[in-house]
Amino acid sequence: MKRLRWLAFSLMFAPLLAFGAAKFQQGVNYTPIIPAQPTQSPGKIEVIEFFWYGCPHCYDYDPYVEKWLAHKPADVNFIRVPATFRPLWELHARAFYTAQVLGIVDKIHVPLFDAIHKYHKPMDTVAELAAFFQKQAGIDPATFRRTFNSFAVVSKTGEATAMVQRYGITGVPTVVVDGKYMTSASQVHSYADLQELVEFLIAKVRKERAAGDH
Repeated sequence: MKRLRWLAFSLMFAPLLAFGAAKFQQGVNYTPIIPAQPTQSPGKIEVIEFFWYGCPHCYDYDPYVEKWLAHKPADVNFIRVPATFRPLWELHARAFYTAQVLGIVDKIHVPLFDAIHKYHKPMDTVAELAAFFQKQAGIDPATFRRTFNSFAVVSKTGEATAMVQRYGITGVPTVVVDGKYMTSASQVHSYADLQELVEFLIAKVRKERAAGDH
């Protein structure tokens, strides 16, 4: 039975992998992570995007991610991790996790990118972020500040910093697939290529898992 399942996976994903193998080269377009890192998503293929709201490349890439998320495969778990290289990055990371704790990422994520890059608002103070959350999601400033300074948000931000260090992230956007492969915007020609490469790596992981089962 396992061998039949392996053959089925091979036939299903062989065309995609063959095309991707011709277009994407290990060591050029993506890098294996050695040793592979443990993931937070048992039984699923984990995709992590490291980003920063102030990064124009992350802003340009985000629509491709949003489009993909609309039909994301059920066996994939997608996680956004805000990088925290500088104080402003950490401020924005805490804003992201504040939205996550409050359950309003869908109301904050894209609009916060737009506020910075489309409307040229710096969003570099807690007061400005509090006003933004109130306008976008109806969160009163007191609730925002209490959540922003909460143990949950501070802890999540610390975990994000630890992940950035563990994976050796040096720039954004960077995408890690299943703790095994890493790629970034600087390794491909376009954001469309980056998303295509992510999907290629997901298929590659599927094939590797199927091979391990047979």
